[in-house]
Amino acid sequence: MNILEVNNISKNFEIEQPIAVRIRNFFTRKQAPSFCALNNVSFNVKKGEILGILGESGSGKSTLAKILMGIYSPDSGTAELNSQSIFNLNYSRRLKILRKMQMVFQDPFSSLDPRMTVRRILSEPLKIHGIKPETHIEEFLAQRLKEVGMDPSALNSYPSEFSGGQRQRIGICRALMLNPELLIADEAVSALDVSVQAQILELLLSLQKRRNLSLIFISHDVAVVRQISDRIILLYKGRLVEEIDADKLLTAAKHEYTKRLLESALYLRENIT
Repeated sequence: MNILEVNNISKNFEIEQPIAVRIRNFFTRKQAPSFCALNNVSFNVKKGEILGILGESGSGKSTLAKILMGIYSPDSGTAELNSQSIFNLNYSRRLKILRKMQMVFQDPFSSLDPRMTVRRILSEPLKIHGIKPETHIEEFLAQRLKEVGMDPSALNSYPSEFSGGQRQRIGICRALMLNPELLIADEAVSALDVSVQAQILELLLSLQKRRNLSLIFISHDVAVVRQISDRIILLYKGRLVEEIDADKLLTAAKHEYTKRLLESALYLRENIT
């Protein structure tokens, strides 16, 4: 059964131009130049599945994530979470959708407000959505921190007091506060050292199994996506060019872009010491 169905999503962005050029285009009725970030992208995510989205920088991966989270609006296409549309919603309905779908951001250093303690960071989603935990709030927050491998004493600290890996654990913890059914991890380990990457990947896998989460894992790293995913889709210049089971990626890839991506990853692994 699918938890998320995405159909024919397209998104174009206007290319930024100097003010004089924009004024001239306005009076001459010349259309501003644009580039296509996504072109008729369709896919689904099954309940309890980890779907990897793989592609190089500029392929449209992060744009897709931001569209799903409501940060951008698509030019065309539809998306449904549990058979309910996630586009063109009023504020209250949007909040209900966001309770079921949360995001872990790429940069653990900028995604947490440095002025807030961890207690405030984790409590904020509960306040926004009007949720009161069944247990005492302190006990609830402590349990959530333990779930991501953090000591409850972290509640009184600020993000600047933690390493990148610890900050990402806090970011994951924040995303889990509303008990979502679908988690979107956008380049969630790319800013971390290799050893820390492995720890965060293990944490995501553990949480996914324990909570029966669906997970969209977005990355440019072939090895990382292959390691964590059940199924992989590949984006190239805004188009979905291939969909394949993760365990068949190395042996059954058909599209030329996929093959080039695999060859590049193999070359880097063999030549970087």
